[in-house]
Amino acid sequence: MDRAGLPPRRFVLTGGLTAAAALLTGCSAKSAPKATTAAPEPRPSTPEGAYSRLMEGNKRWVSGSLNHPDRDPDRRGLVAQAQDPFGVILACIDSRVPPELLFDTGLGDLFVLRTGGQAVGPVVTGSVEFGPMTAGTPLIMVLGHQRCGAIDASYKALREGKPLPGNLRAIEKALVPAYELTIKDPGADPVDTMIRNQIKVTADDLRGNADLAPLVGKGSLAVVGAYYSLDTGQVEILTGAPTGSASASPSASTSASTSADASGSASPSPSASDSASASPSASASASPSGSASVSPSPDAS
Repeated sequence: MDRAGLPPRRFVLTGGLTAAAALLTGCSAKSAPKATTAAPEPRPSTPEGAYSRLMEGNKRWVSGSLNHPDRDPDRRGLVAQAQDPFGVILACIDSRVPPELLFDTGLGDLFVLRTGGQAVGPVVTGSVEFGPMTAGTPLIMVLGHQRCGAIDASYKALREGKPLPGNLRAIEKALVPAYELTIKDPGADPVDTMIRNQIKVTADDLRGNADLAPLVGKGSLAVVGAYYSLDTGQVEILTGAPTGSASASPSASTSASTSADASGSASPSPSASDSASASPSASASASPSGSASVSPSPDAS
């Protein structure tokens, strides 16, 4: 057969494969769904709604079925000019306890404050008050956690009479009320008991302070105390869960120290009479849990 004027066979095959690939690519591009951004969920406007939103998000965190909501450029643009968070979280600075992740929330959903051992003082308390008093944020959560280094270090310092160095002393001083409760009834694990006492003391102080108590009293604000398990990822509610909320507190087994908590069992829905009206004492300090090498914020005294 005369092949004069015909292209070599390898070029015919190569050209055919290239054309086929281009055709498939074109079909694939046409059939691929266009990426879309889900509409943001409506902001909860009640304590019950905000609490349920957080606890549903924590269930997803525990199971690994995360939604990763409101974390894209569209959301960034939406909240660039104004914010309207539905919750305030006062947590420890521990790197293993990021509130936005463990509640599966997005940009603009939460006011987050983080100090060593949830230590509080005037600047921190004022920052917690900012959301409820200026934006009507309906929920405050004090979030402590398992194996808190700041509380562990403070417990040992107070027990042994050896103050922590530098500004870490401010954290130690802020945790004295929780320590005093703990030495009365230390339970099987005194440090874990002190962690839980610190959560409850701080939540009670915030719930009863002069500026937040009226909001709590009329039902527009709830102050919740919660404990985060590093082992399971689960958030356990210790005090202040809003009554009638759609998402009940997780019923996972509680550590042995719970029964030894000096402040008793979890309290019912918050009210202005749940605690004394004094605001949290001592100065705020944002310091690495158990670390003596980094000074806290200027909040410390």
